[in-house]
Amino acid sequence: MAGLLFGTAGIPHSTKLRSTVSGIERAAELGLGCMEIEFVQGVKMSETAAYQVAETATRTGIKLSAHAPYFINFNAHEPEKIRASQERLLQAARIASLCGAKSVVFHAAFYLGDPPRETYNTVKKHLTEALNQLKSENNKVWIRPEVMGKVSQFGTIEEILDLCADLEGVAPGIDFAHWHARTGKFNSYPEFASILTKVKERLGRAALDNMHLHVSGIAYGKKGEINHLNLKESDLRYIELLQALRDYGAQGLVICESPSLEEDALLLQETSNSLLKAG
Repeated sequence: MAGLLFGTAGIPHSTKLRSTVSGIERAAELGLGCMEIEFVQGVKMSETAAYQVAETATRTGIKLSAHAPYFINFNAHEPEKIRASQERLLQAARIASLCGAKSVVFHAAFYLGDPPRETYNTVKKHLTEALNQLKSENNKVWIRPEVMGKVSQFGTIEEILDLCADLEGVAPGIDFAHWHARTGKFNSYPEFASILTKVKERLGRAALDNMHLHVSGIAYGKKGEINHLNLKESDLRYIELLQALRDYGAQGLVICESPSLEEDALLLQETSNSLLKAG
């Protein structure tokens, strides 16, 4: 994959027929390069539909990823909730693979008052079990725990990179807006560059060549993320972020989660292209 591809978190709003196939076709019409399939309320796509999605993505040249259901917590204190969480991730990975998606992003856990290190070990244990199941099925989709925006959520940059370093088949889902909201910082070129440097140091150059990024404007308070905003209504310095990604030769998918999905995805794409021309 050469360079960065820009796209939407879910079906573009201007899609006339609300289906994943139509969304992919609309993304292509708009001139975008990718789309994230949203399984966030559950995996409700049949295998037959998934094959149609794969065919449409191949025909249009749109690269796909997927977002697993929100109802996952690998640090749940009830065994049945752990099993349900694992099954939701597995279902998402299975259908994503049939769609031709290369990555599944998911929200790994809540601390629930547990110490972060203890939470990490619990998440790692239960994620390993799910990964072993996918391996037995020869499912090669990248599983991407996401950097999270609230202090109650497992998913600091360090925690995500540790999981990726410890487990085969795991890669980071880096959400720059979430990290900015969580820390109140990380909103300047040197700070964005420091994240990319850390990714390279921990996971090697290959991780920068295979990135999955979320970008949007964001409103935040003392506990972190409140809600997403359009880029121009937020304080996110997206031009500096795009410059850092370009300077580090980052490659992969940049998924826009702003309320005005395709408008901001196109804004990111156009801004990135203009930086490229400026050299």
